[in-house]
Amino acid sequence: MWWGVGAALVANALYSVGFVVEKRALGSLPALSAGRPLRVIQVLLTSPLWIVGALALAAGFGAQLVVYRALPIAAAQGIFVSGLVLLLLLSSAVLGEESTGRERYALGGVLVALLMVVASVREGEDVVSGGAPWALVLLVCVPALGAGVWLYVQVERRAAKRHRVPTSGIGYGVAVGLLYGVSSLAIKGTSSRLTGTDLGEAALSLLASPYPYLLLFTAGAGLVMSQTALQRCRASLIVPVCTTVTSLFTAVLGTLAFGETLPDDPLLLALRVGGTALALSVLLAMPRHDPQPAAPS
Repeated sequence: MWWGVGAALVANALYSVGFVVEKRALGSLPALSAGRPLRVIQVLLTSPLWIVGALALAAGFGAQLVVYRALPIAAAQGIFVSGLVLLLLLSSAVLGEESTGRERYALGGVLVALLMVVASVREGEDVVSGGAPWALVLLVCVPALGAGVWLYVQVERRAAKRHRVPTSGIGYGVAVGLLYGVSSLAIKGTSSRLTGTDLGEAALSLLASPYPYLLLFTAGAGLVMSQTALQRCRASLIVPVCTTVTSLFTAVLGTLAFGETLPDDPLLLALRVGGTALALSVLLAMPRHDPQPAAPS
């Protein structure tokens, strides 16, 4: 269990560094549009700094494969959410982004929810699942992908209107979070296939499953959507929202799809369910728009 916790902390550091470096690189690139995905990729690949950030995220993906082989889904998501603290510190120090008081209170609520979820995990009592029925995985993932893309399009349409209130990026974060939630389930499924010593057999088993194809779609669409949103909005807001949605989606629906049972102890069950509900409540209470700049005196 503990080497899984260590891998999760490493993944947190890699993801936080990757997002901050990408955000720094995006500031010097031309404006991106999700409606022109090939152009987005072309522009991103011209930035060496952005490529460094992308490599850090790819390394975090590798660490996440290790995590899902050692920890239950709910416990893993609880640790992943803790990476928000490092992200906010880096975004403040490197990017100069300042969170509002309401957002800092919201972060405190997310950390309390994290502690509740982690406290509900007991070593030796939680079972790490080895797989899930494909039909059930697709039943969970396909509607989520559709909802994420639809929400992103709606936010883009509102953002294009003149005289609009500046958006804080909540809608972008929720939309991308749904895609990354599906990606997280696909990573969990992929890790369950990469077992044994016969690499050829493991590769064939993986290709016969829906997981690599879900990963391909979420990687492509998620790249274009997340980078466009990250260029327009503060990393210190959009990434925490995205992470919260991803973690809730994966912890709740992933636990059900992969058959990882909830705790039998009433106190532990209350901690896990209550922590999940608290994180969701915090997300719903966050401001939808950035404050208007003060008028010059």
